[in-house]
Amino acid sequence: MISCLRGRILEKHPQRLIVDVNGVGYDVQVPLSTFYNLGDAGTDVTLRVHTHVREDALALFGFLTPLELELFERLISINGVGPKLALAVLSGIDSADLVRAVRLQDVARLTTIPGVGRKTAERIALELKDRLPKGLQADATKPRTPQDELKDDVISALLNLGYQRTAAEQVIEKAAADGGSIQDVLKRALRALAK
Repeated sequence: MISCLRGRILEKHPQRLIVDVNGVGYDVQVPLSTFYNLGDAGTDVTLRVHTHVREDALALFGFLTPLELELFERLISINGVGPKLALAVLSGIDSADLVRAVRLQDVARLTTIPGVGRKTAERIALELKDRLPKGLQADATKPRTPQDELKDDVISALLNLGYQRTAAEQVIEKAAADGGSIQDVLKRALRALAK
């Protein structure tokens, strides 16, 4: 079983990489969180890997952090959640936010993930609650600040305008740094996205 790959990125596509390890190219599916944190083709990479074996296929799923891998493996252990949906979940929500949503049983937050309906969100929240990674459990229950709520509102507005969650999350910190109303932060975020 392959559990780690260290090599050079040969090709990079959203949610898919080809990693050259000593002349052998491995096709690895990755969440968008991993995709955006990797360099371009030609850069070196080390990925933690989950090898998924079925009767008709062998698939590799790669992650930059141990937390992402652990969450992925716990998600696919849930009845009705396969590797593709687990990858979509990790692409649609930050790992720490996923842990927080599960700890707080925030089904509404989980249903904002593309491809996750209410029943699936309820199942994820219920089945993962007692099986979360130990290191983040205390942090995940910290109360949300008004700044966190403002950021969530602006991200929601950007998603409704058609922007991708990952792009919105990349500009939100800088846009919210100067404070102001939701309109002010949204304007700064839109200007950053237009560049």
